[in-house]
Amino acid sequence: MVRRISRELIESNPPEGFMAATGEIASTAVAHLHHDRERRSESHKSADRPISTPGASSDDATVAAPVDSKNEPVLVKHTEPFENGYHFPPKYSAKESTKHGLAAFWKFFITPMGFFWTIYGLNIVAWGGMLFLLLLNVGPAMCAPTCDDIDSPRRVWIEWDSQILTALFCVTAFGLAPWRFRDLYYNLRYRCMGDQAALRRLAGIHRSWFRLKGSQNLPVDVGPDNIPEDVPRECMAVPENKTPDAPRTGMRAPATAVWKMDFVIWCMVLNTFAQCGLCGIMWGQNRYDRASWTTGFLVAIACIIAMVGGLVMFLEGKKVKSIEGVPCTERDLEKLAHDKEQGILHYNNLKAKKPKKTKVKDVEADVPKEKSSARVQR
Repeated sequence: MVRRISRELIESNPPEGFMAATGEIASTAVAHLHHDRERRSESHKSADRPISTPGASSDDATVAAPVDSKNEPVLVKHTEPFENGYHFPPKYSAKESTKHGLAAFWKFFITPMGFFWTIYGLNIVAWGGMLFLLLLNVGPAMCAPTCDDIDSPRRVWIEWDSQILTALFCVTAFGLAPWRFRDLYYNLRYRCMGDQAALRRLAGIHRSWFRLKGSQNLPVDVGPDNIPEDVPRECMAVPENKTPDAPRTGMRAPATAVWKMDFVIWCMVLNTFAQCGLCGIMWGQNRYDRASWTTGFLVAIACIIAMVGGLVMFLEGKKVKSIEGVPCTERDLEKLAHDKEQGILHYNNLKAKKPKKTKVKDVEADVPKEKSSARVQR
């Protein structure tokens, strides 16, 4: 029984949680709104220009096919699918994005963990907002006899609010501690004993953003369901079914620097240690004897290191997705097929955004050299 539980802990991942789920939905919605503003800005600039019918579109995530001096359509390489036919999901309008986001949130909310993390997040927002308003002295009626008096209603409510937030922060700091210290154990085995298998286990646990050295050279069809015998095992995760999926784009992301794994693991472990210190201060001393600066210092340290560690995971995961691709739903495939029939082009990248101006030269390079030389002779 104990062996089975320990095996499940070693190979399991902590629940995604409220912040990770809502963060992905919010980032997607913000990206869509940002793209809408870019399109409207470009439409105003091009209002006085004649637009050719082929490839023209009013869709917020599309682009009209550019034309050369003879008004002949020019192939835009940034909208072409990859060699294997893969295309990143298209962008949708702000209305559709909001609709899809709310639908995804509802599916998350009706699950037991989704309901728990939603209520948890609402409590963090509510009690945190109340503490912020109290610190700004928004309620002057609570300042009796003065705002800074230790027995004033304002100071009493600040204490109650702080105690509740401390208990809420313990849910993640201590609830995720077993997985955090498991990762620290593997990290120390790799750093102190040179155990490559420990690093491979970490690569399987963090497969969404971490890539092992040499994995970028693996065949593009290698994945958890297809592992040939001649594949070097030092490039594979442990267990092998945790190996990242075969890249949808046909290109593999480069290896991730190992120090980033060290950084993320230590950030999460230090967050738990900081929470231990905060609990000791808040519950081991009363509000008359407790130094006011200790609470603010420990709260700030715990939040900052957790956010920085999460930021590294987000940036590396975004980098992997932008290279290896993301899944396309049936709705995405139908929209891509329909727009292709209508001559509508979608930028083939993760954000479906217009490439930078420095990349326009790549499009000009696709024009046949005979035409360019003919222009020079004229």
